[in-house]
Amino acid sequence: MIVPIIMGSASDLDHARKIAKALDAFGIPAEIRVASAHKTLEHLIAVLDEYEKRGGARVYITVAGRSNALSGAVDARVSAPVIACPPYSDRFGGADVFSSIRLPSGVAPGLVLDPAGAALLAAKILALGNERLARRVQAFQRASREKVITADQALTSPANA
Repeated sequence: MIVPIIMGSASDLDHARKIAKALDAFGIPAEIRVASAHKTLEHLIAVLDEYEKRGGARVYITVAGRSNALSGAVDARVSAPVIACPPYSDRFGGADVFSSIRLPSGVAPGLVLDPAGAALLAAKILALGNERLARRVQAFQRASREKVITADQALTSPANA
């Protein structure tokens, strides 16, 4: 089981590291790679072929902003699920996310903007074939629900009235 996190450029490393850290909390190994669909297509194909030959359970997460050809190119080349998690850019006011939303037919990466959310979706997908990971996901979701209940109780307790 592995999640390759493929960035379009090294400038996206902080964003990719957030995803890797969230995956690590589930016990899922991640490998961060750099391969641009625009600038180094042959390298991207070689990286993907490497993972495809390895086999095993995997979900790809792509990290590319502006014109996100990376997610579509990866999805078109592999049979495993692909999650696009582009970094937010103040420079374009968020408009660059549109390149991740509308892709050609036959290309269907998921889109999750939050790094921790992308990791959670990858964990849920991988948990379909892994009971131990499924229990970790369930524990995470339970803890998330408990935080909400605790916050509500803190606001509605007589001490806060």
